[in-house]
Amino acid sequence: MSKSPMTAAPKVAFGESLAQAWSTIRGHRMRSALLILGVSIGVTTLLAIFTIVTGLSGRIRDDVVSANQPYIYISRDSGIGGGDQAERARRKHLMPELIGPIRATEGVDMVDYQVSNGSGEVLKYGKEKTNFVSAFGSSEAFPFLFSIGVADGRFITASEVTASERVAVLGYGPRKDLFPHTDPVGKTLRIFGRPYLIVGTMDERKHIIGALGDNYVCVPWTTFEKDGMHTGFQDRNVALTVLEGYDSEEVMSNLTGTLRRERRLRPGQGNDFDIINSETYGELIDKVTGGIALVLVVLSSIGLLVGGIGVMNIMLISVAERTREIGVRMAVGARRQDVLLQVLVEAGILTGIGGVLGIGLGYLASWGMTHVLRFPFVVSPVVTVGAALFSVAIGIFFGLYPANKAARLDPIVALGRE
Repeated sequence: MSKSPMTAAPKVAFGESLAQAWSTIRGHRMRSALLILGVSIGVTTLLAIFTIVTGLSGRIRDDVVSANQPYIYISRDSGIGGGDQAERARRKHLMPELIGPIRATEGVDMVDYQVSNGSGEVLKYGKEKTNFVSAFGSSEAFPFLFSIGVADGRFITASEVTASERVAVLGYGPRKDLFPHTDPVGKTLRIFGRPYLIVGTMDERKHIIGALGDNYVCVPWTTFEKDGMHTGFQDRNVALTVLEGYDSEEVMSNLTGTLRRERRLRPGQGNDFDIINSETYGELIDKVTGGIALVLVVLSSIGLLVGGIGVMNIMLISVAERTREIGVRMAVGARRQDVLLQVLVEAGILTGIGGVLGIGLGYLASWGMTHVLRFPFVVSPVVTVGAALFSVAIGIFFGLYPANKAARLDPIVALGRE
């Protein structure tokens, strides 16, 4: 059964419009190239900003969470959630007596107790010295819980924690500063004015904050309490992982019950501690970087809008130059919608080509930047297709006025134009 003329006409009209538009683009190569270049720059900027900010978010999330598996963090004040700051400042510290009950809580796997005094230490060995490094005390579980590898030697053992032995593990920063050409394991270093035996060094974390992320020295938390609590400030936290088969929310609920019981909190009385899943930090980072990404994408979209205005100007010039041609087409039977379609197709092709080039250049630029900055590089099919469709839509939207102007030309007046 054959198709009716009414059904076949739009296909013929579109094919003719496509051929006419492509012929016009080829006939004005320089003008078309400049328009394509403008659109491609706008798409490149838009896509590169989105990809780089997405990579930045992923990098910060990885560095803050800093573990191969989710963990739970217990602190006196996490700094998240607001509340009465005066009340938070009056909270009791998480003292070592809580370690046993926390370990005994259902669903808890590894537990790391961490102590610091909020001040830095300048370490010296022979003629070498460091800048201020962060000194803290931890348990033997620290490297396993936070997925930081040991480079030389070993980490602190459980027996050294129990015996409060003066042993230390250097982060990558002080190891590089103090022992650039020698093995530090077995050497003695003065920390808190006391001699500490270096038993190991840690791998470079390649943290987003650079060397600051590797600028630390770790000692048993029991030893830190003995030698390092020489300031009024103290920070005591507990990090732990969840046993396989347990849900982190369930374990957090169990921990809340344990701590409330140990703290002797009455029903209705608020918690005097914070329990946070590591994913909470990730979600907070996503919210912050998501807001930044939105602002940057909106600002970079201005470039595409400027390109759209360029499309309108060029299409107006094109219509003015081809007034007589349009008059001839309309005189021999072309309909207004045919002329409208031809101009819109031409605008859409130009911005579509610019969009495709911009996508390629945008991913190339963002790949280079993320490689240099060591951010994750991710290609998003949704964003890619969206960028292509958006560039075509820009051409069609800003081509509507010139297209409508061309379609409304009086054939008699158009034929009289030179």
